[in-house]
Amino acid sequence: AKVGKTSLIMSLVSEEFPNVVPYRAEEITIPADVTPERIPTHISDLVEHSSMETILPIMNRHSEIETCVECSAKNLKNISELFYYAQKAVLHPTGPLYCPDKKDMKPLCVKALTRIFKVSDLDNDGILNDNELNFFQRTCFNTPLESQALEDVKNVVRKNLSDGVCDNGLTLQGFLFLHTLFIQRGRHETTWTVLRRFGYDDDLELNQDYLFPPLKVPPDCTTELNHNAYLFLQSVFDKHDKDRDCALSPEEMRDLFDVFPYMPWGPDVNNTVCTNDQGWITYQGYLSQWTLTTYLDVQRCLEYLGYLGYSIIAEQESQAAGITVTRDKKIDLQKKQTQRSVFRCNVFGDIGSGKSGFLQAFLGRNLMCQKTIREEHRSYYAISTTYVYGQEKYLLLHEVFPDFDYLSDADLACDIVCLVYDVSNPYSFEYCTKVFKQYFMDSKIPCMMIAAKSDLPEIKQIYGCSPLEFCRRHKMPPPQSFTCNTAAAPSRDIYTKLTTMAMHPKGGRESRDDMQQRAAGQNRTLVAVVKTDHARLRCMCTCNRCTFCLCQNFLNSELLQTVRAKLYAVNRIKVTYSLLSFPSPCLCIDLSLWAFFSLFNRHVSQADLKSSTFWLKASVGATVFAVLGFAMYRVLLKPR
Repeated sequence: AKVGKTSLIMSLVSEEFPNVVPYRAEEITIPADVTPERIPTHISDLVEHSSMETILPIMNRHSEIETCVECSAKNLKNISELFYYAQKAVLHPTGPLYCPDKKDMKPLCVKALTRIFKVSDLDNDGILNDNELNFFQRTCFNTPLESQALEDVKNVVRKNLSDGVCDNGLTLQGFLFLHTLFIQRGRHETTWTVLRRFGYDDDLELNQDYLFPPLKVPPDCTTELNHNAYLFLQSVFDKHDKDRDCALSPEEMRDLFDVFPYMPWGPDVNNTVCTNDQGWITYQGYLSQWTLTTYLDVQRCLEYLGYLGYSIIAEQESQAAGITVTRDKKIDLQKKQTQRSVFRCNVFGDIGSGKSGFLQAFLGRNLMCQKTIREEHRSYYAISTTYVYGQEKYLLLHEVFPDFDYLSDADLACDIVCLVYDVSNPYSFEYCTKVFKQYFMDSKIPCMMIAAKSDLPEIKQIYGCSPLEFCRRHKMPPPQSFTCNTAAAPSRDIYTKLTTMAMHPKGGRESRDDMQQRAAGQNRTLVAVVKTDHARLRCMCTCNRCTFCLCQNFLNSELLQTVRAKLYAVNRIKVTYSLLSFPSPCLCIDLSLWAFFSLFNRHVSQADLKSSTFWLKASVGATVFAVLGFAMYRVLLKPR
């Protein structure tokens, strides 16, 4: 130090002695044309020592040290570089990605990038073609690659890896090599940008905010997949159905869920949705299972969609964009229409009543097929599609545990209740009546009674009344006969009825409070009748539902007017005209007289018209019918 090295260099360049000598001169190159030997000369002004010589052994011992920067506050040396690399070490750490000892990416990084590759491989051919690479580039960096830049990337891979490019597309090995190259060249921020775009955190685990975006579901509302989500799931199915048989084989199923950290569907799913003859989940069954998951556990559905990369591939803000939250069920009841597509039916019944068979029959399985199901693979749910007035709807059947003393709110929350009893067991029906009376007699939920095992001899149920009489008393449809002991697939008609009742719950029973309110409302709309003349009767009511309105509409109908006109045309039956033209005391008498003369006109003959006995009988008959009509009027008048 201090011997004049820097002064010599500065004097060479400036051809004068410098008054101010810097701590160290920058590197100087003497061109070849100014030297006698025609050789360029480089001059490195070296300091007496470097801190890098001290730090390098430490960096080699501790791989967590990512960067070392030699700097000087006095000389303003590498100040901005220092803080740049400090930021980079925090935002884009090398440690989770790369192992310096092995000079390769760590297993967690390889696993994450492999999932990203498979999600980006839209046609599942194991290669990222130009379109898929451009989509990937635009998704991660908001800009597409120029065609020449794309070729340059593939050429780099070709030079370094024999199997990195195939059919002019980037293979998984080539994709991993590129990211290894980025990290080794200090561009690990590129890899981190990709990882974070696909939902990974600093520990290379999928972020909870990515998997579970906020979604508010108010009470009495349900969750369904919307059209865009179904389109995405359809593309995922088509992507993995390589043999195009509209079903997923076990290998295809494993390939589909390879981007998941675990296998989400167990063997019970095959007994929850429709399968083909080989027991593989069909396209319809695949969509049904997704619908079931969305309805029962929307958070799990969001997680699953996150693993598949829904928000990225569908270019949505989050998975929540694929979910529809239905409106409150009370609003549906008020408007007497619903926009929902999924309806839940809870199935109650005693042990051995045939509940499981009822669920499996919905999936097209007869009794013989059901006997092959293993007990550990049994499912308490069944879901498939039905068609109501040409609209496709999902019906979700849930078998409820027979111990009705411990029913949870989830067991009671549904759109329709199915009460199953065994026609060959005399004690089976009593269980259904207990469940109905304890939980559903005063509710607005429609109920249907199922007479299961109808192929067996029916035995009288040990109960106070028959199932048919019980249904009549409680304004339920009559018991529906059902059996799954058939040669072919069981009939699906009963499931269409269930879906229809669930869609239109007003067709079911009314609670006691509702009936009282409705009766009170009707009483308020009625006008008290003081006089019995036609003028007052005609303006008494316009509800078009009561007996008065029905009679009035019938009397004014074209059919009756035509009959009257024909009766008027019979000149020889003068009594007909006189009686029908007579202003009766009420419309009920009009109706009675019309009924009498309809019968009279049907059975009269030409010979009878000349008999005085006949006319006497006709007069008495007309009088009797008029009296009956007046009595009917008095009976109807009292409740009004």
